[in-house]
Amino acid sequence: MGLTGLQIFKLLPKTNCKECGFPTCLAFAMSLASGKANLSQCPYVSDEAKQALEEATAPPMRLIKIGAGEKVLEIGDEQVLFRHDKTFYHPTGIFIEVSDNLSEDELKAKVDEINELVFERVGERYEVDGVAIKNDSGNADTFKKAVETVAGKTDKVLILLTEDPAVMEAAASVVADRKPLLYAATGDNYEQMVEVAKKFQAPLAVRGKNLSDLADLVEKIVGLGYRELVLDSGERQTSKVLADLTQIRRQAIKKRFRPFGYPTITFTTEEDPMKEALQAQVYVSKYGSIVVMKNTSKPALLTLFTWRRNVYTDPQKPIAVQPGIYAIGDVTPDSPVYITTNFSLTFYTVQTEIEATRIPSYLIAFDTDGLSVLTAWAGGKFIGEEIGPWLKESEINQKVNHRKIIIPGGVAAIKGKLEELSGWEVIVGPREASGITAFAKMRLGA
Repeated sequence: MGLTGLQIFKLLPKTNCKECGFPTCLAFAMSLASGKANLSQCPYVSDEAKQALEEATAPPMRLIKIGAGEKVLEIGDEQVLFRHDKTFYHPTGIFIEVSDNLSEDELKAKVDEINELVFERVGERYEVDGVAIKNDSGNADTFKKAVETVAGKTDKVLILLTEDPAVMEAAASVVADRKPLLYAATGDNYEQMVEVAKKFQAPLAVRGKNLSDLADLVEKIVGLGYRELVLDSGERQTSKVLADLTQIRRQAIKKRFRPFGYPTITFTTEEDPMKEALQAQVYVSKYGSIVVMKNTSKPALLTLFTWRRNVYTDPQKPIAVQPGIYAIGDVTPDSPVYITTNFSLTFYTVQTEIEATRIPSYLIAFDTDGLSVLTAWAGGKFIGEEIGPWLKESEINQKVNHRKIIIPGGVAAIKGKLEELSGWEVIVGPREASGITAFAKMRLGA
């Protein structure tokens, strides 16, 4: 368990110099204890005190990196139990499991299928994070060959699944530069597995029989000098996995219980793709750092990726697109000009409806800090006084030979002031994006 603020205060220089950004050393100590400050902010802490404090003031959950180069999955380093308290930082890694019992051609085809699991939704790209290769054969050469085959077909992050240290060492040797996650150290093999992990400087998954056994096992491994760990309580029933994940996070965040201060890995058990996706969504919600799945159903995975994106979006910051002028189709100087806010859902909905009209058009995403149309209007960000001066100086004046702009019908009240300040003619469009096609047919001759 971490030190209290008073215990930390006793180890600080007590100069009250304020160079750390806090008015007193006591205030700094209290912030360190609550995880709101970093020890490096104090320029005068002694080396002895620094050594004593670094472990006690470390983040409640260790940041673990799996992979190398451009393909690195960061997990852990979470600070809160609930996203509305702050935010969640490192989205759950989604992996697809493959067996080394597959023939080389089958394995290549499976990896090709995984590589093609890419989705574009509201301007964002979703894809599977990695591949988990399982040693179902029990044969070291077969497993090593399978790992080589998978590594040759994808640059995604890898997990090696075997409890045999010798088999793990042979397979890890061919992808050592990829820094795969080694799964798993258990009560029977942890000493040998730690040696393999140290040899390749790879993160190591630790699987216990239950939470108590997991905590004991982690302390033993830490005692051997290794801390690049990912935790698995050993449970597979959904409700029990959920309970264990919640306890691990709660003990790490609230109690600063160091054996549980690491990210977690989970495995789905459902055969039906939609049920498996639902099970995975449970683990994404609370609090799986990695989910290993078997199915590659695109509809099921899209629901999972969408849910993950929602969970790992900062609740205090709307999802926004880059403000600017977007061309839809083969625009000309005669193309109509629409305007909306830069809230992602609004922008992409309007864009889709404009595309459906088949009239090449310009769409302006006006900077409203990611707020929707009515919210931005009510907040004074999507009003004539803001849009007018911008529009008057905007480069859209050089792109079209007319001065007509179409605004959302819900904010028709801004028409007068916008025309006054911009010099443009304002056309009031439909209230809902779904009405754009009918509007275009009537007003633009679509």
